[in-house]
Amino acid sequence: MKVVQFTIPVSRESTIVVQEEKLPHYYPHLHRHREVQIEWVVEGSGILVAGNYMQRFESGDIYIIGANQSHIFKNDESYFNPDEPRQIHSVSIFFDPNYLSQNILSLPEMANIRKFVHGVHNGFQIPEEAREAVQKIMSEIIQYKESQRVAAFIKLLYQFSTTRDLKPLATSNSEQVISEVEGIRMDRIFQYLVTNYKRHISLAEISEIANLTPQAFCRYFKKHTDKTFVSFLNEVRINEACKIILSGKFDSFSDICYQTGFDHVTNFNRVFKKTTGMSPGEYQKGFRDI
Repeated sequence: MKVVQFTIPVSRESTIVVQEEKLPHYYPHLHRHREVQIEWVVEGSGILVAGNYMQRFESGDIYIIGANQSHIFKNDESYFNPDEPRQIHSVSIFFDPNYLSQNILSLPEMANIRKFVHGVHNGFQIPEEAREAVQKIMSEIIQYKESQRVAAFIKLLYQFSTTRDLKPLATSNSEQVISEVEGIRMDRIFQYLVTNYKRHISLAEISEIANLTPQAFCRYFKKHTDKTFVSFLNEVRINEACKIILSGKFDSFSDICYQTGFDHVTNFNRVFKKTTGMSPGEYQKGFRDI
């Protein structure tokens, strides 16, 4: 299972590439491309990893992925169950920020938009209050062709540049210089963790998967994620715990604890609160009250 660093074919005759897709699941490997990606998750759920950012994504979410930012929209396990067919529906817009800056964005009237485009290295999540306006413009882009499509795209960039409270994804852009070999290794590590998080994973075990000594693995993992191996694994587990809580399909929080790979309820409660800012009970109550 090799990670593929692919390049979206944005030609000189096409300023942007627009894709609307309905598939069984998202591409399940860590990857990157030189284009900025605007992603509207019309339907789907799972975990988004972008640089050192990790959080659940749900239907309706909209993200901006930076150019060359390693990322993966990893769908929930149920999307890979042939006995439980599901699908994702997504709208993706890709553009080369360098090509755009040398052409349309070189106009003096585009200064604010140009500044925004130059600042998306680490990616953003669009706040909930701005989603409807963004979804409307993205729907127009799907329908339009040629000059009308480009005009709507500039309108979309203007919307982003004037939107307050954009939520940054990654907190560091150091991983953007990751090599192809390192990308393949990081994908192998990530795939192993999301497949085996329900059981104990020792440092020696994951180091062997990465073909590194434990000491070298700790330095390597921290360098590329800004997180320790344990904190990253705990985030995977807590994201899964949040999904179970929201589904309502559980008997007790202790059941969730053991289902997600924690050995002790006390540790589960402590890590859950550290990660989400709430206890499992508070988290459940918060969503019941919405």
